[in-house]
Amino acid sequence: MRNETFEEKLAYAKQLLEKLSDPEMTLEESVKLYEEGLKTIKEAQRLIEEAKMKVSVIEREEQESRTEP
Repeated sequence: MRNETFEEKLAYAKQLLEKLSDPEMTLEESVKLYEEGLKTIKEAQRLIEEAKMKVSVIEREEQESRTEP
């Protein structure tokens, strides 16, 4: 199973949202899609947090390299 990118997860969440708008969808199907959507959004948020941490490390390393003699 390959790791999906943030953009892929976001696109998938949008697809799920569109499906949830279908008035013909049963309650059970809606709940399953809702759960899947929440899981997808949480995974996307995790990717954002990881990216923020990487940027923070890069910025800190850059600052440290500027202050070194």
